[in-house]
Amino acid sequence: MSSVAVLTQESFNEHRSGLQPEQVKAAAAGPSGAEDEDSLPTYKDAFPPLPEKPLPEGVQETGNAWTSKIKPLKSSLITQVFHVPLEERKYKDINQFGEGDQAKVCLDIMHKTGAHLELSMAKDQGLSIMVSGKHDAVMKARKEIVSRLQTQASATVAIPKEHHRFVIGKSGEKLQELELKTATKIQIPRPEDPSNLIKISGTKEGLEKAKHEILLISAEQDKRAVERMNIEKVYHPFITGAYNKLVGELMQETGARINVPPPSVNKTEIVITGEKEQVALAIAKIKKIYEEKKKNATTIAVEVKKSQHKYVIGPKGNTLQEILDRTGVSVEIPPLDSSSETVILRGEPDRLGQALTEVYAINFTANSYTVSSVSAPSWLHRFIIGKKGQNLAKITQQMPKVHIEFTEGEDKITLEGPTKDVQIVHGQIEVIVTDLISRMDYTEISVDPKFHRHLIGKGGANINRIKELHKVSVRIPPDNEKSNLIRIEGDPQGVQEAKKELLELASRMENERTKDMIIEQRFHRAIIGQKGEKIKEVRDKFPEVIINFPDPTQKSDIVQLRGPRNEVEKCTKFMQKIVAEMVENSFSVSVPIFKQFHKNIIGKGGANIKKVSTSMMRFLPSWSVNLSAKHHLCLYLTDIKHISIKNEMSAFK
Repeated sequence: MSSVAVLTQESFNEHRSGLQPEQVKAAAAGPSGAEDEDSLPTYKDAFPPLPEKPLPEGVQETGNAWTSKIKPLKSSLITQVFHVPLEERKYKDINQFGEGDQAKVCLDIMHKTGAHLELSMAKDQGLSIMVSGKHDAVMKARKEIVSRLQTQASATVAIPKEHHRFVIGKSGEKLQELELKTATKIQIPRPEDPSNLIKISGTKEGLEKAKHEILLISAEQDKRAVERMNIEKVYHPFITGAYNKLVGELMQETGARINVPPPSVNKTEIVITGEKEQVALAIAKIKKIYEEKKKNATTIAVEVKKSQHKYVIGPKGNTLQEILDRTGVSVEIPPLDSSSETVILRGEPDRLGQALTEVYAINFTANSYTVSSVSAPSWLHRFIIGKKGQNLAKITQQMPKVHIEFTEGEDKITLEGPTKDVQIVHGQIEVIVTDLISRMDYTEISVDPKFHRHLIGKGGANINRIKELHKVSVRIPPDNEKSNLIRIEGDPQGVQEAKKELLELASRMENERTKDMIIEQRFHRAIIGQKGEKIKEVRDKFPEVIINFPDPTQKSDIVQLRGPRNEVEKCTKFMQKIVAEMVENSFSVSVPIFKQFHKNIIGKGGANIKKVSTSMMRFLPSWSVNLSAKHHLCLYLTDIKHISIKNEMSAFK
């Protein structure tokens, strides 16, 4: 069991410095002085050494050589002393030293960290705390001591926003180490917060240490330069190169990190970080590329139908990258939200012709494409796609040039690609749709949204059972839709059976009622009975009614009944009858006892009160004891028709 040892200033100093030589001599001499010194046994007399075993002939003693190789082991336990000045003490009541809140805090710190704490009061009323244990435990205890026994101060330190991540470190390890080392709490603003102020809270000493450490980290990062270049977006492709090859080469050559915003981000700022020399070299190379392209590059505009822009872009922008790689020309496509059909080619004049030819070739191929649609109810779309897209994958593997598009809420599937390929895919999907319509059905039922979660059940238990039993798919709308329509899809027979079961459940819930009964908490245990025997009888009598008693710690008088309306009413009357009988046959007596003696009545771990309870239960079906805040012991007895009050009080005594 953990405890807090309270030392005086003298005993604490003695613990730290050890006994003085004079004290050692006095302790050795004893009360009778030098006269009895000869009669005291020596260390050798009290603990005689073991007889030495003679070494065999020809064997030399190697004790010194052996022992010289043995390195002394360092103790894994450490001891540190912390001093809390009077003005920084959180608990300053000298009369409660070694007890009260301060003692509770110390016990809690020992329990949480595994370190051992010893407290002593200095002459200046400051607090000296000696902490012993393993290094990690001592450091954790130190942090707890600072935060819980010492008053807290706060400060802020400003460092560049880009340095914050170095204070945090990988997975927050650096920040945790810093907090533990300085016994402070460090709050770093979130990335989206523009503030560069880091807030530190802790003791005055801890604040100074933490600020110093943070400034050191920032100073270390100041050696790495950060530069930003604003370069027109249209010239970014020439800096990155096709597939980011050129920017990769630049980073390798210079050693700097170059961050170019992707095409989807409408920013012109290029950020370069690294050592100052590396950054300067990278900036020079980027400027050279930019100035050359700005001087030499020209543009050509070509009109391409908006519907064909995606073919020029290619999957994941690959076609644009291929043109840039082969010709060195950048192809600029208008944004999707723009109505413009003008495509701009930018590059060296002698390369523009080749790039233009490639764009025309793509455009010609796109013109040979056709768009078609297959009629298919939207509820069948996911069945056409198949589990994990298996059905669709078979079609696209055979016809990779055909693009198949499903639009939510529309009763059609759009196909786009080479004419012949589209015709083949169109026929395949029509066969699948016809087959699904012939063997599948759907229906919708209306259920009040407040019952949806009950239909789903705990962890989806109810709805999953219905799905598996009837081989159907059931879609219950989420709460944010505020819709009462539940959709059932699958085999026609299964759909009808699932519909019937869900409607029955919903009807039962609509007829369900929840009622709260007010029953004094002192009667709850009597109604429940030993091991729940009595309440089981009630539940057996009304199996459709769920009876919930409040947790004893809540000290609530509300007992909740839930079930079919008629059954709840019958159960309520039955319970009221039981309670009325208990009230009629119950008795309570209040015995005045000073509050400080309540713990004696309860006993260690409730031993005394349990003993009384056991003796009372021998002849009383139900009874309870309440120790009130008004210095009274209240005894509640029920079902005591066959015992007089005099006998009851004698039994209690």
